Amino acid sequence: MVKRREPTARQVRLATELRRLRETAGLNSRQAAGLLGVSPAQITHIESALAGVSEQRLRRLASHYACTDKEFIDALVTLATDRTRGWWEKYRGLLPTSFLDLSELEHHARFLRHVAVLYVPGLLQTEDYARAVFSSRLPELTVEEIELRIQHRRARQEFTIPYEAVIHEAALRIRVSDRATSRAQLTRLLELSEADHITVRVIPFDLDDFASASSTMTYVGGPLPKLDTVVRDALHGSAFIDSEAQLNTYRTSFRKVEAASLEPEQSREFVHRLAKEL
Repeated sequence: MVKRREPTARQVRLATELRRLRETAGLNSRQAAGLLGVSPAQITHIESALAGVSEQRLRRLASHYACTDKEFIDALVTLATDRTRGWWEKYRGLLPTSFLDLSELEHHARFLRHVAVLYVPGLLQTEDYARAVFSSRLPELTVEEIELRIQHRRARQEFTIPYEAVIHEAALRIRVSDRATSRAQLTRLLELSEADHITVRVIPFDLDDFASASSTMTYVGGPLPKLDTVVRDALHGSAFIDSEAQLNTYRTSFRKVEAASLEPEQSREFVHRLAKEL
């Protein structure tokens, strides 16, 4: 068995779900290994995403774990057997792994939701806006590193699945560069908001009694709700959150943010007014 050196986020998610199924069944790794006829080390490697698992073995494990959710098992089989090498693979070794994992998640997503507080969401950024954001990072990036990130971001923007962005007024007003860059970004936002698959909502400063939009998040819809993922940016990179309790918390948070934001048409009018001010 060849161990993986760098499992992807989707491979880690499969491993996590298999471990959760085993623990729910009340079995330890040695007992699971006995049921499958393999060594405990192999179960450990599978549950650490250091080794893959075949469809046959996965279905046997699910049966031993008394999992009867056929739709969920089929989704796990897809995770286990997918061999897609997407466009993001050309950046492996050139960009942080979290960039590639996010691209892979977005590629397989059913829908995307985003809450933005300080910056316009990456999927909606102009090239100049993105360059200004990347140029402000610490430690400082080289010109080559910045250009690679911009290329990668442009490729991510070629999506067609439903996408809803709730953007705080602060993110629309903060000038990451100059007036021209901000004006062009707001204009681009207006253009994208007209697309059938993109919804843009704004949270204005003058909204009373509202503190829910205190942090940025990306909500990635998986093949089933229990396989959704929340992505949070942190100083050390992106954090991928997938426990059911946490997912429920973020679902509730997004519903509150969405309910408090302006309607799409009102949001376009709001962005248009801001653009005219520049």
